[in-house]
Amino acid sequence: MEITFENVRDIIVETLSCDVGDITPDTNLIEDLEADSLEIVELSMSLQEKLGTGIADEDLEKIHTVQDILDYIKSKQA
Repeated sequence: MEITFENVRDIIVETLSCDVGDITPDTNLIEDLEADSLEIVELSMSLQEKLGTGIADEDLEKIHTVQDILDYIKSKQA
């Protein structure tokens, strides 16, 4: 499956219960969406389940924006 902004956006909307219009590549998960650490872990698990690639626990602290997620997942699939 190709990883697109739309795929990741839809997973974020479903996992964090936010509005699709609130998500851009520059959206900060913690500052803009007020996600806590547990929600970030849940998001990683959802990404793993739906896209086949999640975010390693040791890398979660490096992920701040939606673009960070896209870049991370694409780098793992390369």
